Amino acid sequence: MGKKGKKEKKGRGAEKTAAKMEKKVSKRSRKEETFLYNELYIYNIRKDSWTKVEIPSPPPRRCAHQAVVVPQGGGQLWIFGGEFASPDGEQFYHYKDLWVLHLATKTWEQVRSPGGPSGRSGHRMVAWKRQLILFGGFHESTRDYIYYNDVYAFDLDTFMWSKLSPSGTGPTPRSGCQMSVTPQGSIVIYGGYSKQRVKKDVDKGTQHSDMFLLKSEEGKEGRWVWTRINPSGTKPTPRSGFSVAMAPNSQTLLFGGVCDEEEEESLEGDFLNDLYFYDATKNRWFAGQLKGPKSEKRKRRRGTKAEPEGANKQECEEASAQAPLEVVREVITEDGTVVTIKQMLTAPGPSKQPQSDEDDSPEEAGGPLVEPRPRSNAMLAVKHGRLYLYGGMFEAGDRQVTLSDFYCLDLHKKDQWMVLVEADPDTQEWLEETDSEDSDAGEGAEGGEEDEEDEDSSEEDQGEY
Repeated sequence: MGKKGKKEKKGRGAEKTAAKMEKKVSKRSRKEETFLYNELYIYNIRKDSWTKVEIPSPPPRRCAHQAVVVPQGGGQLWIFGGEFASPDGEQFYHYKDLWVLHLATKTWEQVRSPGGPSGRSGHRMVAWKRQLILFGGFHESTRDYIYYNDVYAFDLDTFMWSKLSPSGTGPTPRSGCQMSVTPQGSIVIYGGYSKQRVKKDVDKGTQHSDMFLLKSEEGKEGRWVWTRINPSGTKPTPRSGFSVAMAPNSQTLLFGGVCDEEEEESLEGDFLNDLYFYDATKNRWFAGQLKGPKSEKRKRRRGTKAEPEGANKQECEEASAQAPLEVVREVITEDGTVVTIKQMLTAPGPSKQPQSDEDDSPEEAGGPLVEPRPRSNAMLAVKHGRLYLYGGMFEAGDRQVTLSDFYCLDLHKKDQWMVLVEADPDTQEWLEETDSEDSDAGEGAEGGEEDEEDEDSSEEDQGEY
């Protein structure tokens, strides 16, 4: 999301100055291991199973890229950009390569086309008619960083890039924003994150909450215009790292994210797990309130037995009976910064309670709501009217916890989340730093391109996340 090396409050004297400089490059030099992947998995909804698909010559390992599926050619998955970091953090660079996975033949192809975007991460990309439209992102090196608000179009027929120059006042540079196509054919940009240097070695982060419409002018091919819009309704609170998907009714769905609050001596990350819907036709935000599980008493009166729908029903039943608990953790980093992390955890070992025949309360009759714990950078997909949510992460200072749980929500009923794969408690452990100064460098991203110094080199080419 472009929030690398979040700046702590300024301290006193040479010792604190040195600490800040060390913080600036900690993402590259720390001995905490980071692993990136270029694996491809397919989830079969009917069989409730994951399959790893082995296809020769895939794109190099990366994260923070973008992936878009289009129907052309029997189905294609397009990937652009992203970033690579070696396990020990010594190597880091951005990609500007473009790849396509031909779904019909299950073959990868690197598409080399001049005039495309520079290397970046945290950008957003959508399919619009027979084009891919790309906006924003950021590029960071050990010396400096830059955020973008440029717009590019890639023609799926000619395989050519073009840089758009929309008229009007558009969004300021940012990464990790919402980018979605409206039923009217316009493109919405909402929120995002950026930071800027306010003085030497001091950065200020901004979580944007403004909204813009990018529209192609009728009868003027290649002409676009920006318009700022101000939706009504219940708007999301400021945040970054949220996830986006398109709901069946052409509404845009927003989930979770993180809101960072800096104080004099602490940096508190408030992770979120709420839902919002944006209706472009009404230009209005709605909070995604779930109805909760139906009363077991009412179902028994009808002579039916409650059964969760979808895959892995047994796991869904077990998870639905567990009450979520809010856990607040305080992590103290090596320089004394206190980082507070809030989580919603499922209580272990639930006991079944007898249900009253005189109370129709959903909480007492159907059990408390089960929902994904707060997180940022989760993966969302909508299929057959159901929202699927996979993984995501927590962050504390420079430490990260990656999740691998899997949830499903019926967007027509909007009653309750169903658990397809439980969270593994072992994956919530913090990665410890080693004392070794000579950790083995991980192999570089095969075929990758270090574009920090070579933005104009030959084209070679993102992942929300």
